[in-house]
Amino acid sequence: MEIHKIQGTKYVWHIPEYLPQEVLDIAVAYNLSTPLCHTLLVRGFSSKAQIDSYLFSSHEQDVSPSHLMKDALKSVERINLAIERQEKILIFGDYDVDGITSSSLMMACLLPLGAQVNFYLPNRAKEGYGLSTKVVERAAQNNYKVIITVDNGTTAFEPARVAKSLGVDLIITDHHRPHGELPDSFSLVNPHQEGCEYPFKEFAGVGVTFKVLSLLYEQRGLPLPSKAYELLLLGTVADVVPLQGENRFWVRHGLQAINAAPSLSFNVLKGHGKVTNPLVSATDIGYRIAPQINALGRLEDPRQGVKFLLGSDVAETERVGAILNNLNQMRKEIERGVFEEVQALIQSGRIDLSQENVIVAASNAWPTGVIGLVASRLVGEYARPTLLFHLTKDGKAKGSCRSIAAFNMFEALQTGSHLIDQFGGHTVAAGLSLPAENVALLKEHLEARTREFLKPEDFHKVLRLDGTLTLADVNQKLVKDMQFFHPFGAQNSEPAFLLKNVTVIQKPQLLKDSHVKCTVFADGVVKPLIFFNRPDIYEMLMVQEGAIFDVAVQISENHWQGRVSVELMGLDIAGVRYS
Repeated sequence: MEIHKIQGTKYVWHIPEYLPQEVLDIAVAYNLSTPLCHTLLVRGFSSKAQIDSYLFSSHEQDVSPSHLMKDALKSVERINLAIERQEKILIFGDYDVDGITSSSLMMACLLPLGAQVNFYLPNRAKEGYGLSTKVVERAAQNNYKVIITVDNGTTAFEPARVAKSLGVDLIITDHHRPHGELPDSFSLVNPHQEGCEYPFKEFAGVGVTFKVLSLLYEQRGLPLPSKAYELLLLGTVADVVPLQGENRFWVRHGLQAINAAPSLSFNVLKGHGKVTNPLVSATDIGYRIAPQINALGRLEDPRQGVKFLLGSDVAETERVGAILNNLNQMRKEIERGVFEEVQALIQSGRIDLSQENVIVAASNAWPTGVIGLVASRLVGEYARPTLLFHLTKDGKAKGSCRSIAAFNMFEALQTGSHLIDQFGGHTVAAGLSLPAENVALLKEHLEARTREFLKPEDFHKVLRLDGTLTLADVNQKLVKDMQFFHPFGAQNSEPAFLLKNVTVIQKPQLLKDSHVKCTVFADGVVKPLIFFNRPDIYEMLMVQEGAIFDVAVQISENHWQGRVSVELMGLDIAGVRYS
């Protein structure tokens, strides 16, 4: 596969080239739009088996038996025993959407079985991430016999030791990568641990929780509560795990379920998120629905999130939903402020990206709940690994880091662990805590690793396109065929295409000082085109009126006031020239 590269105004475009005959063979065999056939090849689906697997996912093909997950059977046996003996069970979760949905999933599935179960989610600012010895000791004092962690616990070494000494059985369910050593718990269910034979590894925490509960219900010959699929959907999409394999199957299944029979809480979230499309997509959940739940864990008491998701009282659910919406708006303002502060450091040269490969910044005014989101935005804007820290009164730096694809942040933190009190996460996202005086030393360590392992092109902002299309290709069939490619998300991104030789035929409009709306013409066809958050393109099109250029686009279907239209969303432009 040959990669053709084009320099756009913001990105370097990578456009893979395939032989036309290969594309035509797939188009004939599957009756698919030609640009989407090229997309399949670009994404590694070339044989009939691969294409069938991707387009037509199924339970038989994508879902493996839950008992293959190491310690899942042992965990289920202990939960069954606790239910039989009426022993008290405590669910210990996390304050993000994954943790809140995982806790809700446990409650939704254990309560109908008669379990004596309660839950606890830590306050992000006061208690921080993960199970603490204090919580274990308090649970033992209150006669809890079983603690089940969800979306955390793989690094709970001391809490596991304390639980064992107090006669509390600790069941850990988690998806964060182990550091090597594992806690001495009653059982540990984590597909990343050594010796786990479960073939699919990329679950969110809620996915691991789901597999344990699936096995529990399977043993009892009962169907899972319908709410389980909604909670699995929310947590999986929100945690930005790869939408491939089993994750993709369950997200598809969950979308069908909530579009057919949404819960009270989901309808409240949908309304506040201003989701207007008749069918909710994974993109709607990721950008409009999940952030409302996340805001609670970021700014206030995450326990309200569980009560809200499981609520059946209309007035109370709507009341909490309004709080969530307001908190989310507050979160956006705080996030925008932190982003602009770091941008100012870069623009003033205090962070010099001509010399530095890693963005590191810290403040005692930045809430821990938003710095991960800001770090993600900075990676997208500057293509640099980014670490942001909240400085505490006791001399600690509590941080979130996000990375570029070429730089394994988890491994980098492992090699710098002598500078860090604790850390956990994944290859491109992690959280950590360290003495504030070590922040500069950690930056030096990460800079050294980037110089050793990365090439200059690793820091380019790359836009990977799936092929070329014409304006004539942009029609209802293309949109209909794209339904086979849904849901879109991590590692299954919405297809993006090269559209060549277009001309703007009317004066472009600048909307809300950020978005550019225009009409383009090529090969006798006219289509509307909109660029979101690209005011720079407005200036360019105004100055270069009548120019011919290439544009990178995505295709979407817009539903507005009963009308349906196919729209082009512009990502970048290149090759501006005149005829």
